[in-house]
Amino acid sequence: MSLLAIDHLTLSAGAQTLVSGLSLAIAAGERVGLIGESGSGKSLTAMAATGLLPPGITAAGSVLLGGRQVVGAPDRVLDRLRGTVTATIFQEPLTALDPLLRVGRQVAEPLRRRAARDGRTLDRHQLRRDVQALLEQVALPHPERIARAYPHELSGGQRQRIAIAMALACQPQLLIADEPTTALDVTTQAEILKLLDTLVRERGMALLFISHDLPIVAQVVQRVVVLRRGVAVERGPVEEVFARPRHEYTGALVAAARAFDAALGGSR
Repeated sequence: MSLLAIDHLTLSAGAQTLVSGLSLAIAAGERVGLIGESGSGKSLTAMAATGLLPPGITAAGSVLLGGRQVVGAPDRVLDRLRGTVTATIFQEPLTALDPLLRVGRQVAEPLRRRAARDGRTLDRHQLRRDVQALLEQVALPHPERIARAYPHELSGGQRQRIAIAMALACQPQLLIADEPTTALDVTTQAEILKLLDTLVRERGMALLFISHDLPIVAQVVQRVVVLRRGVAVERGPVEEVFARPRHEYTGALVAAARAFDAALGGSR
């Protein structure tokens, strides 16, 4: 059974259709990329998959997450799915993190909630050890010092690692990474990608990786779905789609990525 099964999903804002008839399935342990230019409906699809669509956006079709219907589901059902079946890493961790709380407390909260759902209680000392262990897993130096820091005191790469640690604390079956490296420099991008790839493989998680950056997608997924103006125009194994694109839009994306890499001297 698929962890995520999207079937003929249509997202609308009034009379405007933003995503049209999208179907997509992700099985346990599978890594799938959703790519397209800004405004193509990638992030809205991720929001629909987790029941987090903003007000004014309506959904039609079916979204099964862990075998449960998301479209039209009440919050009490969605709350049981979020943080157990799936967790999300957002594009800009500075806005995703609470600026008034030390990051250690922010990592501790999903740890505490996951333990409660499993019928366990974490005392203060165990919670501190678990937070430190997670910070070490995402390769943050001096985890005790980092845990005492506020988000604005950390670099962009460190904040993104905190966001990844919070997602891992939930022990999700499916990790959704929505443009997780866009705000980072090239060196930090490479480090975060390597970290994500390692963690997904080691934990056996499925991955939905959302990006407009084809070279980045090619490093972490097995197959891709290409969105253009809310419509899936191409899909298949990542090597095949990028080497022999069938749709002109995909071809244009690939050509632009190659030209950009050439301009950088192939450093990416």
